[in-house]
Amino acid sequence: MFSGAQISLYPMSDDFVRIILDAVQALDPYRDRFRIEADDVSTLIVGPPEDLFPAMRDVFVRAAQSGVHCVFSATVSRGCPGEPDDPICTPISGAGNAFPLAERIETACAHVSDAPVTGQHVAAQFSLYPLGEGHHMDEIYGCIDFLKSSGVFDRSKNFCTKLGGDAGAVFATLSEAFLRFGDARGHVALDITVSANSPSKRA
Repeated sequence: MFSGAQISLYPMSDDFVRIILDAVQALDPYRDRFRIEADDVSTLIVGPPEDLFPAMRDVFVRAAQSGVHCVFSATVSRGCPGEPDDPICTPISGAGNAFPLAERIETACAHVSDAPVTGQHVAAQFSLYPLGEGHHMDEIYGCIDFLKSSGVFDRSKNFCTKLGGDAGAVFATLSEAFLRFGDARGHVALDITVSANSPSKRA
C-alpha cells in the first residue's frame, strides 16, 4: 500500500538555512527505505508507514535542539487510490480496522509507552481523515479514546486534537493514530502541525 508524507520545516531564525540543512541529515539512516524528493515547498518521503513517523521525529527534534522556535507541518497519507503501490510501502500487520477497535487501542497505547525519550518537549495538533465509505466516525471516536489514554493528550480543539509532551511519545501517538484507525486497505490521511520552543508557551 502506498504511504508517504509531504513535510515542511520552519525554524524561526535568521539562520534557518543551516538549521534546515542540518535537520534533514537526520533522514540519512532512512534513505535506503525511503524515496525522498525535495523542492522549494516541501519534502516528500515515501516508504513503509511504520518508518515515517520516526523519521519525521528525528528531523524535527534535530531542528528543535537548536533552541529556536521551530514549526513542522506534514500531510501524511496511506492507501491513496490515486497513487501506485510501491514495494517500499508495506504496512505493518494490524494496521487499520483489520482487528477489533478495543484491541487496536490497547496495542497503540502499549507502543506509545515504549516510545524512546528524546528530551525535547513539543506541542502538536492534528486531524485524522479516514476517507471513503463506511462508519468512519466509529474509527475517529476510537482514535479519540486512544488519544485520551496516550499520556500526551492535551485537549480537543475545533477540527483537531492537541497533544503535548516528549517528542518521542507525541510522534509515536501520531504514528499509532495513522496506523491503527481507518480501513486497513483504505485511504487515510493526517494533517499535522508540531511546534517546539514557542515564545507563546513561555509567556
